[in-house]
Amino acid sequence: MRSVWPGSTGELTGVELERIYAYPEDPDRPWVQVNFVASADGAVEIDTTSAGLSHAADRKVFLLGRDLADVILVGAGTVRAEDYRGVVAGAKRLERRRRLGFGGVPPIAVVTRTADLDPASRLFTETAVPPIVVTTDTADTRALEAAGAEIVRAGTGDVDLRRALDLLAARGLRRVDCEGGPGLFARLVAADLVDQLCLTVAPLLVAGTAGRIAAGAAPAVPRRLALASILVEDGFTLLRYRRDAG
Repeated sequence: MRSVWPGSTGELTGVELERIYAYPEDPDRPWVQVNFVASADGAVEIDTTSAGLSHAADRKVFLLGRDLADVILVGAGTVRAEDYRGVVAGAKRLERRRRLGFGGVPPIAVVTRTADLDPASRLFTETAVPPIVVTTDTADTRALEAAGAEIVRAGTGDVDLRRALDLLAARGLRRVDCEGGPGLFARLVAADLVDQLCLTVAPLLVAGTAGRIAAGAAPAVPRRLALASILVEDGFTLLRYRRDAG
């Protein structure tokens, strides 16, 4: 993988990638990064999952996002469709996180209005740390709590994302890596909560009825982003945008 902007370099090292994708040091508020891959014609999935769009370079940045985060934020639909499990506590990941000042692996925090999750799924049975279920005041979470989940309640009729992020930050989970899905991303956009978007464009034409990376109510005005970096490998383009401070 190499950088084509800003500046053209040779093959990037792991340390250089850490520097490119680093979160702000000691953020004093929730800081949200969103990760997505899409085809060149805008499809977000092939046969209901993103796996067919991915590549080794995209996977490397995806895993790096987990290594640099305090918590992984995911919508319940994505958890079910992708059969999520907890972040793997591999030796390489733990060494990197220790070197960068982190402890252990980040938990998966699932946003769900109804708490409709299977307590026998891999999210609960294959994890080094308990998942966090971010839900409403009225959701029945007894089965999930019995399966070991930590419950964060934020909102009544639906999850209040700003409140949820504040509650996670109060637990020291400020570096937030959102892995989708499109509905959750759209809600974060509408609430103006996105600080960085990491978008991999796959050199594929998919057509069909696949959706877009953000699908939901539009904000009152489009959210302006600033291009921060462009990396390339094997025809895949890895774009990084940050909130425009201008």
